[in-house]
Amino acid sequence: MERAISLAKLALGQVSPNPAVGAVIVKDSEVIGQGYTQPPGSAHAEIMALQEAGEHGSGAVMYVTLEPCSHYGRTPPCAKAIIKAGIKEVHAAMIDPNPIVNGNGIKELEKAGITVIIGERADDAREVIESYTKFITTGRPFVNLKFAMSLDGKIATRTGDSKWISSDESRRYVHFLRYTSDAVMVGVNTVLIDDPQLTSRASVWGGMTKKQPLRVIVDAKGRTPATAKVFKEPGRVLMALGEDISPAQKKAYTKLGAEILELPVKKGIVDLDKLLTELGKKEITSMLVEGGAALLGSFCDLNLADKVTAFIAPIIIGGEKARTAIGGNGADKIVNSLKLERVKSKRSDSDMMITGYIGRK
Repeated sequence: MERAISLAKLALGQVSPNPAVGAVIVKDSEVIGQGYTQPPGSAHAEIMALQEAGEHGSGAVMYVTLEPCSHYGRTPPCAKAIIKAGIKEVHAAMIDPNPIVNGNGIKELEKAGITVIIGERADDAREVIESYTKFITTGRPFVNLKFAMSLDGKIATRTGDSKWISSDESRRYVHFLRYTSDAVMVGVNTVLIDDPQLTSRASVWGGMTKKQPLRVIVDAKGRTPATAKVFKEPGRVLMALGEDISPAQKKAYTKLGAEILELPVKKGIVDLDKLLTELGKKEITSMLVEGGAALLGSFCDLNLADKVTAFIAPIIIGGEKARTAIGGNGADKIVNSLKLERVKSKRSDSDMMITGYIGRK
């Protein structure tokens, strides 16, 4: 199952809106087939493993990170293929949260006389498909807030300098986060101050990856300049603009190749709740929000985020006018602050990376 989970991670960010799944087939204590989910419309993990096992699959045991599907979607159901191949036993880490499946695949396998065991490495498997689970049960993307800050909570000096607070290793990991996300989001101030590329450069050689996340710019007044780097990089750009944006501004962004999404404006920022709903309609299952402080603060104030990934560098910037990581209104009392659950921490070169899930109020 550990190998199956490792395989599933290879599909992260590349197979949406399908879940990233890994499968391993074992016979006589030897692995005879393995695979992971391919892009939509292509083979699922179980099918890849069955194809590799071939005729030797009969009487074998399959380990899969998610319950095999039992319905016809873009591809035929995996449960039927497993039965036809003669697999005698299936170990599934967890039940599929998709209401269409949700135990039906297991029932079909058991009805065919296959022994089914559920729950091995369930927590690890659940983390792999956390974005899929959020999307398939709510229709909205899983939101991960990412920021890097100094030990005293600053993301830039009083002059606005922020390159670089985090280590090389931490910045490489951010490219991995982009690679495994369907979309990357920033506010217009981040574009104006940092002019980021927002691309994933997570390949082995440090070059551009083939599939790029959708770049979402939250810009209520259309202040993003036409010269911004986001318009010059491979991949798609979506401008989340206010409803009162002028036709000329919309036309200018469209000519740059950007998709336009007009939204209501609340307190100077586009309606993030509605934005998430619209992104869900576009089958965006996972989103990495990279800043700036105002946008991150809005997500926290509205309790719209699911996860936090923070890099804390062992430096002290100081200064009352230096920018902090999270803006917005914030909590009025400590008891009302956002609480992180299932917190993990690890070293990232000289930095400390802390991840956790935001509990719902």
